[in-house]
This record gives sequence, structure tokens and C-alpha cells, in this order.
Amino acid sequence: MAFMPEEPEAFAEQVAILLKRMQPEYDIDLVGPRELLVNGRRLDLENLLRMVAHEPNRGSEIVEHFLDQLFATDAIAMADMSIEIARPRIMPRIQPESIFEHLSRELVAHVPYVNGTVIVFVIDMPQMTVSITTEQAVKWDLSMDDLEDIARENLTAYAPDFDLQIVESREGGKAVIIAEQDGYDAARLLYGSLYERIAPLLGGDFYVATPSRDMFLALSLDPAEFRDRLAARVQEDYKRLPYPICPELFYVTMDGVAGTQGKLAA
Repeated sequence: MAFMPEEPEAFAEQVAILLKRMQPEYDIDLVGPRELLVNGRRLDLENLLRMVAHEPNRGSEIVEHFLDQLFATDAIAMADMSIEIARPRIMPRIQPESIFEHLSRELVAHVPYVNGTVIVFVIDMPQMTVSITTEQAVKWDLSMDDLEDIARENLTAYAPDFDLQIVESREGGKAVIIAEQDGYDAARLLYGSLYERIAPLLGGDFYVATPSRDMFLALSLDPAEFRDRLAARVQEDYKRLPYPICPELFYVTMDGVAGTQGKLAA
């Protein structure tokens, strides 16, 4: 049929069916409402969903063309990509530990983080982001620490002039929102100059909420009523939004980022 489902999860299921028809030897799993796992690598369907929404009467045609081009070019390019070409494209993503319910921990290039999360590494390709495997890292002769250094450096250099929205609450607290919607909002918790950029706006140390990939909310430590109200909202957002990351707050100081898992009232 020409039309594709509008609901994200049904859309992803239909994309999986089409891809399996085109590439029957591929191992394909649905791991999120807008996400497939293809041969152990994550395929983000957000951009494809938007493309189809613009021309819904050509839905299947658009999807088939996208998949055909994607796996004929980007996948091959990724397999043969040298570290010199890949280095400026390596970016970090914060993911929940639960990703290892679908992926083999030994195969995914990652480093442990706080609040029950890990930092994974992706190659930012024109049409998709491709997870870096431990095999690829060995091929490039890079350790996990090397990948983290490169990814954080690239993140800091990536769109360094992002906008900050400042909101004052009725309780007297302040919040700073980053909403670039570029797939790296939550990852900006790893931004090299985050403390220097935000601490002056919030009066020193602060909390950060990243309930999903496309949300970043920094908030002042006090008053407690303000913190607890937003912490409860973060718990709700974590349950309802796509690409969930963490329902807990992160504690940001000049010395780095610490977890608050199980330490704050919600």
C-alpha cells in the first residue's frame, strides 16, 4: 500500500516488515516507538517518519527508497570508514542500562555513567546514526576512553552556540532549558563547558534532568518544593516520551556530574 501508519510504533513495525522483505538475511528488532535494531545497530526512524508525514500518499515508496539508499551507501561506507574519516563524526549519547536487554554488552562500545546509564558512541551519518561496536573500536585501535575523549570533544565543538531558555518558578527556583531538537539535547550533559555556561545562571551547583533523548532541563538546587515538583514531572516524562533515558536528576558541580539515584525525594 502507498500509505504508512501515522502512529510511530505502527510505523516502525511496518518499516521492519519492508526492510525484512528487502533484506531477508538481516536481523531486525523493534526496540522503541521510533527505533529499530538492525544487525545489532540502532536505526533512528524519526527523520523518516517526518519525511513520510510531508507526503503521506507516497509513504511506502519513500520508505523503500530510503532503506534502499541507506543500506546501499551508508552501511557500506561505515564498514570501510577509516578513523581519519570517522573521527569528526563520532558523537556521544546517554542511554539507560536497559539497552543491554536488547544488545550484547560486550559488542557495544560504551563506558559506564551515573544514575543507571551508560555513554554509547555513534557515527553521525547524513541519514542515520550508527552505533559503534567494540569490533570497530578495535579496528581503529581505540580504547573506550579514547572514544569518550573524541566524542566529548566533538560534542563541545558541535553547535557550541546553542540557545538557553531561562524560566523562573513561582517558588523562586530557576530552570534552564536546552531544546535544539537535534538528537543531542540530553547528551549536552556531557558538554565540556556545561558548568561554566549554566552555573552563573542558577547560582552555582545545579541539577539536570534528561528524561528522554530530546530533553535537557537544568534547575537550581533550591527551593526543595521547586526541585521536588520538577523531579515528579521528570518521572512522568520518562514514562511517556520516546527515547527514554533516566527518571532521576543528575547533580552537576565544578568537579563533574554525580548521580542522585535513590537520594532525592520525588
